[in-house]
Amino acid sequence: MEEHRLMMKEACVKRFAAAREAINRVLEASDRETILIAIDGKCASGKTTLGYYLKDIYDCNLFHLDDFFLQGYQRTEERLAQIGGNVDYERFQTEVMGPVLSGTDVIYRPYSCMEGKIKEEILIKKHRLNIMEGSYSLHPYFNDPYDVKIFMNISEKDQVDNIRKRNGEEKLQRFITEWIPKENRYFEIFHIADGCICIEW
Repeated sequence: MEEHRLMMKEACVKRFAAAREAINRVLEASDRETILIAIDGKCASGKTTLGYYLKDIYDCNLFHLDDFFLQGYQRTEERLAQIGGNVDYERFQTEVMGPVLSGTDVIYRPYSCMEGKIKEEILIKKHRLNIMEGSYSLHPYFNDPYDVKIFMNISEKDQVDNIRKRNGEEKLQRFITEWIPKENRYFEIFHIADGCICIEW
């Protein structure tokens, strides 16, 4: 078990070197009090893994867009027809992005898809380095406030294999028919990977 953990850590060090180097350059070159990093990309490509890897290295905050998926009452036909509309980017802007950019503490209530409800408030003390992780973190609604933008890429085959292992066969079919097409349309229409550090699976 320990040997496997060390091998995984070594793999992360190699795979995520470009992200780490870009963040180091910004931290060293900028005198600004607030630095923002975005990790967007295809589902099952390692966005959350990268986020936690960076949090282990840096004194930073890590925010997950998964905490801001639409609540049941928001999932109208009109909203779901929007490109990138299946995340509550308005609430993320109000509760997270705004306070971070203002240099204040963040208080927000994550939405649990599993439980179908808003959970208790979380207080996140302000930090200089802030990482926004998850699909739609580079949505144009946020007006590109980021110092480093990272796009996680993965082949279709590896993506399907990872989702099957992580979520099971039943959920995989919903990813294939609904969530992956929505993400791909968002990536294509808004050219999300442009200007990003691209990290392959």
